[in-house]
Amino acid sequence: MAGNSMNNSKDDTRKPPVLQTRALSITMGARELFRDLNLTIEAGQCLGVLGQNGTGKTSLLHTLINLRPSDSGAIMILGRELNAWSRRELATRLGILFQSGNDDMPATVMETALLGRHPHLARWRWENAEDVAQAHAALTAMQLDGLVERDITTLSGGERQRVAIATLLAQRPQLYLLDEPGNHLDIAFQIRSLDVIRQRVVTEGLGLCMATHDINLAARFCDQILLLTGDGEFLLGATHVILTPENLSRAYGCDIRQVTYEGGSVFFPG
Repeated sequence: MAGNSMNNSKDDTRKPPVLQTRALSITMGARELFRDLNLTIEAGQCLGVLGQNGTGKTSLLHTLINLRPSDSGAIMILGRELNAWSRRELATRLGILFQSGNDDMPATVMETALLGRHPHLARWRWENAEDVAQAHAALTAMQLDGLVERDITTLSGGERQRVAIATLLAQRPQLYLLDEPGNHLDIAFQIRSLDVIRQRVVTEGLGLCMATHDINLAARFCDQILLLTGDGEFLLGATHVILTPENLSRAYGCDIRQVTYEGGSVFFPG
C-alpha cells in the first residue's frame, strides 16, 4: 500500500496526458471502425496509427480534432474534455497535417507559413516580428528558406508538403496530428521532417499522433503503436510489442517479414 501511495504522489506532480481517450468508439455508416479505444499520449510521446485502407486512421485524427463526432466515449486534451475547449483554444493546442492540402490560392511560401501563427493572433492584429521569426525558423528547418518569396502554386508536390509541415511547425501546437506525413516526400525529407517534429515533441514535452501506411517510419519514430485490424478490433502497446510479423500480417492480410539489425528493424512484404 505504501508503494501505491508513493506512486500516486509522483503522479500528482506530472503534467496531464497530452491526449487521452476513454472507451472511444467510431463507426462509418454501418461499419464499426473501432470500439472502446483507451489510449494515452503522455508529454514527450509519439503514437503511430497503422492499418489497411478504410480501417479508420484518418477518421480517428478528424475525431480527435473535433471535425467529426464519435459514437461514444470521451476525448481528453491536456486533461480537459475536448468539447470543453473553444475552437480558438483548440486551434492553439492542436495542429493537423491533412493527407491532402488545399493550397491552390496564390500566396508566397512565407505567407503560407505565417498561416500557422493565425490562431495565436489577437483579433484584428497583424503578425509581429516574433511570428515572422517563427515562420522563418520553420521554413529553414524544412530547407525552404531560399523559397520564401515563391508562389506556392509554382512548387512541386514535395515542396508543397514541406511548406505544409513548416506551417504546422510555425503553429507550435501541443499535440501534432499527422495524416500520411511522408506524402510526396523523398526518403531524406521523410526522415528530416519527422526528426524535427519528434525532437520538438521530446524536448518540449508535447505529443504526436501519426497515421501512416509506412510501417518502417512508425517503427523508427513512434514509442507506441495503434494497429487497426478491422471490424472494430485493434492492438495497442509499445512499438516493439505490437510491430511483429504475426501482428502485421494479420492486420494487412499479407505476409509481412522482419529483418533486425543493430539500429532496429525493417519490415517488408514477404
